[in-house]
Amino acid sequence: MRFRQSHIYVSAIPVVAIGFSIGFLGALMGIGGGFLLVPALIYLLRVPTLTSVATALMLTLVTMAAAIVMHAVLNQTVDAVLGLVLMVGGTIGAQFGSRAGQSMKAENLRLLLGLLVLAVGIRVAVDQATKPADLYAVTIDESAR
Repeated sequence: MRFRQSHIYVSAIPVVAIGFSIGFLGALMGIGGGFLLVPALIYLLRVPTLTSVATALMLTLVTMAAAIVMHAVLNQTVDAVLGLVLMVGGTIGAQFGSRAGQSMKAENLRLLLGLLVLAVGIRVAVDQATKPADLYAVTIDESAR
């Protein structure tokens, strides 16, 4: 299959497999799929960096919209007011980020992505290595009732 904007010619099978994996992990863990998709597009499929970022945003929008509906219907765990307030800030931040990303070199974007992935990995490792204050604490928020 030829992807003209990405300048790649590859079978649809690995593309679908990457999309499925990112969508599954993104919905399961509540993370933006772009965090995982951008490195996959850049390093596995050799898509240009700026195209990878924009493509990942599109996938994240659709995947997370579907995940929101599923969580709202099945678990009733979506805080719509909090989500809308975060969406306002996220939309404004996305405008600035998009303009900044267009003016940066692809190498610098990949460096920032690598540093972000490294920081998250270190944070997860530290959280796993440190013992919590109370191992079996269960708290109930009475004000939520």
